[in-house]
Amino acid sequence: MFHVLRSPDGSIQQVSKVPLPSSEPIEESDPELHTFWAGASSQPLFGAADAEFVRVIEDLIDVLITKNLIMHTDLPDAAQRKLTFRKGLRNRVLGALDLLDSDDRVL
Repeated sequence: MFHVLRSPDGSIQQVSKVPLPSSEPIEESDPELHTFWAGASSQPLFGAADAEFVRVIEDLIDVLITKNLIMHTDLPDAAQRKLTFRKGLRNRVLGALDLLDSDDRVL
């Protein structure tokens, strides 16, 4: 169950997992909710922000592993595979093309 806030024209403006003042409940399977999410994910700003945020999460995981707060093997198998794959892609792109600055710079 989700809770939505609507704009004056009746379209979904905001979605929350918890009730908000003036929100109304809506089922997860509601087509209107799926339309809202499809529209949000198709906006270019969300795609760019998501890509940048994924990199932040990858860097955070690397820091936690480097500081021995977690081990790579503590992550679920699927997460281990995805992280290893993305790290391999980044290394190939950086090494083969040398187009991107290294993130290892000291500022």
